Amino acid sequence: MSDITVTLPDGSTRTLSAGATVRDLAASIGAGLAKAAIAGKVNDELVDVYAPLQDAAAVAIVTDKSPEALDIIRHSTSHLMAQAVKALFPAAKVTIGPSIETGFYYDFDVEQPFTTEDLERIEEKMRELAKADIPIRREQLSKADAIKLFAEMGEGYKVEIISDLDVETVSLYRQGDFVDLCRGPHLPSTSWCKAFKITSIAGAYWRGNENNRMLQRVYGTAFSDKKELDAYLERLEEAKRRDHRKLGRELDLFSFSDEVGAGFAIWHPKGALLRTIIEDFERKEHLKRDYDIVLGPQILKTELWQRSGHYENYRENMYFTEVDEQGFGIKPMNCLSHMMIYKSHLRSYRDLPLRFFELGTVHRHERAGVLHGLLRVRCFTQDDAHILCTPEQLDAEIKGVISFVNDVMGIFGFEYEMELSTRPDKSIGSDEDWERATGALLGALKDSGREFEINEGDGAFYGPKIDIKLRDCLDRRWQCATIQCDFTLPERFDLTYVDANGDRKRPVMVHRVILGSIERFIGVLIEHFAGNFPVWLSPVQAMVMTVTDNQQPYAQQVYQTLRAAGIRVQKDFRNEKLGFKIREAQLQKVPYMLVIGDREVETATVTPRFRDGSNLEPMTADAFAEFILKASADHK
Repeated sequence: MSDITVTLPDGSTRTLSAGATVRDLAASIGAGLAKAAIAGKVNDELVDVYAPLQDAAAVAIVTDKSPEALDIIRHSTSHLMAQAVKALFPAAKVTIGPSIETGFYYDFDVEQPFTTEDLERIEEKMRELAKADIPIRREQLSKADAIKLFAEMGEGYKVEIISDLDVETVSLYRQGDFVDLCRGPHLPSTSWCKAFKITSIAGAYWRGNENNRMLQRVYGTAFSDKKELDAYLERLEEAKRRDHRKLGRELDLFSFSDEVGAGFAIWHPKGALLRTIIEDFERKEHLKRDYDIVLGPQILKTELWQRSGHYENYRENMYFTEVDEQGFGIKPMNCLSHMMIYKSHLRSYRDLPLRFFELGTVHRHERAGVLHGLLRVRCFTQDDAHILCTPEQLDAEIKGVISFVNDVMGIFGFEYEMELSTRPDKSIGSDEDWERATGALLGALKDSGREFEINEGDGAFYGPKIDIKLRDCLDRRWQCATIQCDFTLPERFDLTYVDANGDRKRPVMVHRVILGSIERFIGVLIEHFAGNFPVWLSPVQAMVMTVTDNQQPYAQQVYQTLRAAGIRVQKDFRNEKLGFKIREAQLQKVPYMLVIGDREVETATVTPRFRDGSNLEPMTADAFAEFILKASADHK
């Protein structure tokens, strides 16, 4: 057979014998690279190190330092975990085990849920299998042979998956006596799984369908070395300490109740005050930018949801009811009322742009398995706005929204990233509509001076969009703001305006949120600040406390002065030790404690003590009130 020639990333070429693999190529470059190779990238497609190369291919060697390595390591470690589970629990049935952003998981069908001790045994077995350096090899089978193989193994879930595939052949990966259905690629052997940890367990329905069997989803993470793993586990522990569900209980902000129903938050006084502060801030900021505050009903006729397309495309996530033999849908989004407001008058080009803003509460029937504290609920409030403008106004409106997002994220102290998602294969609207809208979004992103990514073909079918993801103190990304061009609703609701020539034209519509779900944003805020909210957001800004009962008259006077000034203040005049009172206020993460002792009474002052233990200079109650009010005004 003739030789083959391949091209390396630096443009140089290598000539190899026909049938040479990625590993052979690495060895021809150097023994060290051959030892470090875990996969290859052939014509931009990831393959195993044992994959044969074709003539004229562009090839890069993937090592554990390559950007692509982590996904391969984690996927292979999920297979290692499945192998360990099958070794320890032969009756367990395997389903799927992908890599994910934080590691990997594998879903198992077992008779009894795994215990903490089971997970420890599984992890120990994984270490044993990794140490054994078991080769991992790819096999190609016909669809029929693969179904037969897994049927003989009693792996019905794999049979179901393969049966649904519209292919003639499938790839399998074998490591020792364990075999799994997978596209790959995978590590050369189990010994490459060097640093891993099982992190948690949860329930998950097969294929996400609540009518199917509940499976055991075991989560884990993996890295190329122990140092990276240890750093991640440390962040994970910090995330647990900051968990908004835990802090929500401890700070008495909100709760959930089985009697009320899964996914419905109950806001306690301090939590309700926190969200009121945020919502009032939002209203003020929107009014500053010439938005009109509007409000729509909670339920609208089913016919309206049919007209909008929600009934056809979204009804499984909606709640419906009937009143006087008339069907109604509880709104999962706020847009329809805004369309009706626009249609309530004949609009001129002189009226545009119109910016309708609503802090609207919506209900969505999320699956029970995806509910997660405030981050994923069934009832939440969104800071929705719909901007209706002429095509000529679109650029300025989008730039205005990006500027708005930048201002708000700066006030809350978040860094953020932006992504532009463009036209998918299936879409509505003309080429001209898409080009104009995409150009406006792209131009606004470029003018912002910030880096951004483009996700080709990832836009909604009804228009391109910008997704904005904030980064918290643990470097996690959270979907927050969205700027979405929508060609559907103006068409479906026949929205028009009269242009300068007296002709009827279709307005351009931009749907946007800044914070998104208020519930989710508060959950992120709690974790970002670990409950130590800045003064302007703190439900309780100061706590007045006495050393003994003798100071109570003056302490009450201080308390009343602060309340009259608009400070969110509480008092603790209990006959308890001062240290106990201070500790309790610190646990409640109150920014300032005002300890009133004999000296404060004599000098008619207060000595503010910050929650970290540092003190300000003594000052009058009026001066302290001015200090807090200025901090609040400056969003400090």
